Amino acid sequence: MKTITIDPITRLEGHGKISIFLDSKGDVENTYLQIPELRGFERFCQGRRAEEMPQITSRICGVCPVAHHFASTKALDDAFNVEPTSAAKKLRELMYCGYMTYDHILHFYYLAAPDFVVGPDAPPEKRNVLGVIEKAGLEIGKEVIKHRAYGQKITAILGGKATHPVCGLPGGVSKGLSMEEVKEIENMGKSCVEFAKFSLKLFDDIVLKNKNYVDLILSDPYTLKTYNMGLVDKNNKVNFYDGKIRVTDQQGKEFLKFDVKDYYKNIAEHVEEWSYIKFPYLKGIGWKGFKDGKESGIYRVGPLGRLNAADGMSTPLADKEYKKMYETLEGRPVNSTLAFHWARLIELLYAAERTMELIKDAEITSKNIRNPVGEPGEGFGVIEAARGTLIHHYKLDKNGLIDKANLIVATTNNAGAINMSIRDAAKDVIKKGKINDGLLNMVEMAFRAYDPCFACATHTLPGGMPLEVSIYDSNKKLYRSIKRL
Repeated sequence: MKTITIDPITRLEGHGKISIFLDSKGDVENTYLQIPELRGFERFCQGRRAEEMPQITSRICGVCPVAHHFASTKALDDAFNVEPTSAAKKLRELMYCGYMTYDHILHFYYLAAPDFVVGPDAPPEKRNVLGVIEKAGLEIGKEVIKHRAYGQKITAILGGKATHPVCGLPGGVSKGLSMEEVKEIENMGKSCVEFAKFSLKLFDDIVLKNKNYVDLILSDPYTLKTYNMGLVDKNNKVNFYDGKIRVTDQQGKEFLKFDVKDYYKNIAEHVEEWSYIKFPYLKGIGWKGFKDGKESGIYRVGPLGRLNAADGMSTPLADKEYKKMYETLEGRPVNSTLAFHWARLIELLYAAERTMELIKDAEITSKNIRNPVGEPGEGFGVIEAARGTLIHHYKLDKNGLIDKANLIVATTNNAGAINMSIRDAAKDVIKKGKINDGLLNMVEMAFRAYDPCFACATHTLPGGMPLEVSIYDSNKKLYRSIKRL
C-alpha cells in the first residue's frame, strides 16, 4: 500500500498533515487529516481566577482571539449570575462585527482566493495573496489591506487591543465609546459595506460566471449532506453574538433548537486514536463513523452551516445575497463544501451592515456598561466564531476559581466533516497513482473551505510530546512501531 503525505498542509491556522492511502490499483482507499498537537487549555486553566479566563483563552489563537474572549466573557456572565447591561451587549456585538470583518477578509483574499483567482492548478509560488494581487490588480490589493485594517481598528477601539482584547468583564465591558470614536467607526463601517458589496461582485465575476468553477462547487466530491448548526435570533435569522443553537437536517428542516446550557445533552465527542482532535456529533443520533446522511450524527458549522441553519439574514443587503445564493445553487440547504466561500462573503456584508445599525443606535454611547456580579457557580457561553459555533463551559468553586473547563471550538465541530471532505476529494482527483501538485491542492481545497483553525482545535504544550508512528505493509499488517515518549 502506497501512502501520499501532504505535510504541512497550507493556508490555514495551526498545523496538520493529510495522509492518503492508495490501494494496489493506485486509487484512494482512505484519507486521514491528522492533527499531531495537543491543546491543553482546559487542563492548565484549572485553579486560575475565573475573571482571567477571557484573557487566557484568547491566547489559544491569534486569528480568533475575539471569539474566545467573548465566549469566555459570556460564560462568566452566567457563572457569576449577572446579566450585562443593554449598552454593554451592543458594544460587545459591535466589536464582534469588527472581528468578523477582518477575519472573513483575511480568509477569502489571503487563503481561499488564490484557488479561484489564480487557479487551483497554478504554480505553488503563485497561489498566495501576492498572486491574487498580481492577477486582480494592485488597487484591489490596497483595498483588501485597508478594509482588513478597518476591522482591526474597530476591534482595537472597543477592545483595547486589535488582536487580544481586554474589554470583556462579567456583567459588561470595561469602556464605552466617545462621540469621536463613534464617528470614526461609522466612517469605517460605511466603507466596509461598499467593500463587501465589491467582494461579492468579484466572486460573481470570477467564480459564478466561470462554468468550470460552478460545476466544481456543485460536484459530488465536494458535497456532503450533513446536519447544519448555528446561532439564530428569535426570528431564526443568523446572529453572531447571541441566540439559540439551531440544528437543521439534510432537507433544511429544524431538527433541534436549544440553549447553550443544554449543549451536553445534544452534543457528544468521539475520539480517534490517530488524531488529537475530537469529533463532536449529535447525541440523539450517535456516532456512526465518517459518513453523511440522516443516520449520521456529524454536522457542520461555520458560514455555510450558519446560513443553512437559519431562515435568512437580519440585514437587508445580506438577506438579498442569501436568497441569491440559494436560488443559484438549487435551493436550501446548500451542501456544497466550496460554497462556504460564498457564504463567508455574505456574512462579511452582514457584519458591515450590522456595524452600521449598532453604531447609529442611541444607546451605543451610554455610560451604563456594567452590572455588579453575584456569587460564583457554573457558566455557559456560546458565540459564533468566524469558523463556527464556539462553546465555553466553566465550573467555579466558592472562591471563584476554575474547577473544571470545557471548550468545544468551531474546527472541532467541523472535524468529522473535514475528514470526509478531503477523503471524497482525494478519491475523485487521484486515480491509478497519478498525482501532481495541482491535484494535491484540490484535496487541500476541501479542508480550506472550512477556514479551519487547528491552533484552536488542538494546541501543543511546551516541550516534547508522546508520539507513536505505526507502519503497515500492503496487507495492513503491522510492520514496525516507532515511539517517542
